[in-house]
Amino acid sequence: MASKSNSTFSVLGSDLAITGDITASADLHVDGAVEGDIACSALVQGETSTVKGAIKAETARLAGTVEGSITARELVILKTAKITGDVFYDALTIEQGAQVEGRFAHRNAKSGAATAPSSSSAKPELTVAG
Repeated sequence: MASKSNSTFSVLGSDLAITGDITASADLHVDGAVEGDIACSALVQGETSTVKGAIKAETARLAGTVEGSITARELVILKTAKITGDVFYDALTIEQGAQVEGRFAHRNAKSGAATAPSSSSAKPELTVAG
């Protein structure tokens, strides 16, 4: 599989409903409904979008509904987001008004696994946007 530069951007429109896993080597903008896991470099989710499945991305900006776990290096949860599931992150920003039902765990940047609170010497980065 040939790797392209990160200038590629794919859009799933609001009229689109997909059942199945999505893997993208580039950036992905989702406005429609996805029932399946999403793995991509950068994910932007629109307010009207729903995702039922796990999300794995380097960066994610979520504004819609997610039912499933989220793993991201840089995660932004906007005020319109409704998330049900565990969240694993390196850097996290949550706007006031966002709804999250689940656990938050800071990832170990080297292994990608969640760190145990007792073994973590670095403090997780948490930003609350107003």
